[in-house]
Formats: sequence, structure tokens, C-alpha cells
Amino acid sequence: MFPRARVAVFVDGCFWHWCEEHAHVPKANAELWRTKLLANRQRDAWHDAVLRSEGWRVIRVWEHDDVQTAADTIEAVLDR
Repeated sequence: MFPRARVAVFVDGCFWHWCEEHAHVPKANAELWRTKLLANRQRDAWHDAVLRSEGWRVIRVWEHDDVQTAADTIEAVLDR
């Protein structure tokens, strides 16, 4: 969080936030996990919408993203 700049940065894990590139549902209790992981995605979208409605800029980075690229993106948003 960068409160003065009103920028929120989230680093999302591929499993917990259902990365479309790396997501998988465990075989045991598959329906429970699918429901849980999709609910996480919906909650993320809701949080993004609330923050944006309150004037925040939201950056979401996946755990598999290149660290330097992610840092450059954050820095560019902060420099605006």
C-alpha cells in the first residue's frame, strides 16, 4: 500500500487466486476447492472495485510475473 499516492499493490499466488495460466483444482474435494478458489477471484474483483471507487489505483501482480517488470510497473504508476 502506498497511501499518499493512493496505490494498492497485490501480489497474488497462482493457486489461491486462480491464475488462468497455472490454476489447477486438487483432485480431493474438487468441487469444494473450485468453489473456494472462484470465490477468491470474485472477492479480489470486489476489493478492486471498492478501492477504485474510492480513488485508488490497483495493481495486481502474479507470483509468476517477472520481478523487475512488476517493479517497473509499480514505479511507473507511482511516478504519475
